[in-house]
Amino acid sequence: MAKSLVEMAADIVQAQGSTKDMSLEEMQSALQKTFETLQKLQNIESGEATEVTSTDAPKISPQKSILKNKIICLECGQEFKMLSTKHLRSHDLTPREYRVKYGFSLRQPLCAKSLSEKRKKSGKERGIPDALKKAIAARKKKTTTPAKKTTTRRRTVKK
Repeated sequence: MAKSLVEMAADIVQAQGSTKDMSLEEMQSALQKTFETLQKLQNIESGEATEVTSTDAPKISPQKSILKNKIICLECGQEFKMLSTKHLRSHDLTPREYRVKYGFSLRQPLCAKSLSEKRKKSGKERGIPDALKKAIAARKKKTTTPAKKTTTRRRTVKK
């Protein structure tokens, strides 16, 4: 008896999961993508669909595109550790435009959560937050202290 698409997709993802560490979110995403791909292939085989479009935008919400070990580009669906400026330029976007287009905060890092945490930890070890606080405090102190008035003296020349 032939296997259903769900069973085939589950077998494929199970084989992939046995060779690679995958989180629950990654397994769910892989299962869904595999099922959709098998469904498209079945439709093409039966003649219902005439072409495969690989440029379809992924059907994932922006908040779910940033995972623990990867980030999914919402333009093309590729997975990365970090969305580089070079990659976004291939979609004619800047990081700022990408964030605005998909509703991210302008301070949201465009990288995997694990990479962001690693950077944060490294910065704390180097004392960056303390140095930043001192710099901000010094800047505030400069702007709140009124500047001294300088007076010019005129010299009188004796004749």
